[in-house]
Amino acid sequence: MSGSTRRLAINRLKDRGPLDAAAVDRFLARHEVPIVEGRRCTFLFRGEADEVWVRHRVLGLPDRLPLRRLHGTDLWSVVLELPESSRVEYQLEVRRGEHYEHLNDPLSPHRSHSPVGSSSVVFGSGYVDPEWAQHDPEARPGELVEVAVPSRALRRDARVTLYLPARFRRTRAYPLLLVHDGPDYLQYAAARTVLDNLVHRDEVAEVVAAFLHPGDRLVEYADSTAHARFVTDELLPWLERRFPLTGQPSGRCLMGASFGAVGALSTAYRSPETYGALLLQSGSFVFTDIGSDHGGGPVFDPVVRFTNRYRARPRAVADRVFVSCGVYEPLIVPNRSMVPVLSDTGMRVRYVESRDGHSWENWRDRLRDGLSWVFPGPRKYVYE
Repeated sequence: MSGSTRRLAINRLKDRGPLDAAAVDRFLARHEVPIVEGRRCTFLFRGEADEVWVRHRVLGLPDRLPLRRLHGTDLWSVVLELPESSRVEYQLEVRRGEHYEHLNDPLSPHRSHSPVGSSSVVFGSGYVDPEWAQHDPEARPGELVEVAVPSRALRRDARVTLYLPARFRRTRAYPLLLVHDGPDYLQYAAARTVLDNLVHRDEVAEVVAAFLHPGDRLVEYADSTAHARFVTDELLPWLERRFPLTGQPSGRCLMGASFGAVGALSTAYRSPETYGALLLQSGSFVFTDIGSDHGGGPVFDPVVRFTNRYRARPRAVADRVFVSCGVYEPLIVPNRSMVPVLSDTGMRVRYVESRDGHSWENWRDRLRDGLSWVFPGPRKYVYE
């Protein structure tokens, strides 16, 4: 019987009549929490409380989903529709009297991590944790090298983590991948492991990657002239003097997520004949069609000015652009709106959506599509 017609586990539990603690114990021992049954997901909490909510960031749903207590027990539940292949991060909010507590789901072992902390995560039917993002003992690891690049533009020594492929040789020329928010891509999106695996499988060309360490990313990546000067006029020549790089636009890609995607596009906009490809993930391309109230606060003001300017006078800044975004994040609307703007300039654009939110695992899961498209390897990945 399919998950859409079979009674949910939580409803079968309710049908058993009066419940005691032992019955709840047995129920929880039989099920992985949250309980995913077809397109339905049951969130649970066990404990004494006055109110309990699921807190999430799924566009289109209330921010707080209230759980209801099963009569005569300390078990709380709420059922949510969860489309196939979804990945949703969440926490629980618990009220006891005047005290409110936010916590990860104590009944679930699954966690997602980011620079701002951790959260619980639930996977819809059909979601696959990509095996190419996991350690493969057959894949030779690339080398990570820490360098400091003097920058007049940024008025500091800019730290950069370089990735050199496992078979790196001084006698050949490599394409260059410039990655905004480099430490976060390495720590939370398994970027080194992904590159090792995709290069090993010949799905991505052997590349040198420069993982940038920002100062104040909300300033440097928000259409900053200083940042663009650093990347194009200082970092790029510095790298090309010291490493065997192709030195051609076709062998250069700017990459970033969220504000980092804005930094990538705005850098290329200032030097439209320098970069051959962009890889933009969940870009914070907030814009206004009328008025000035964009809802993002002062930190978004320079982003909105840049995006409005680009939308009004779009131009080709690379040969190809890969764009990805999660349908559950508020940025899905501006990202969808940017795709035709980018395409109308004549650039080749590939756009991919996922049932996910604004998260590092979402961006990790799209790296195979993006990297194999901008820098295809000998065995080019065939898209389904």
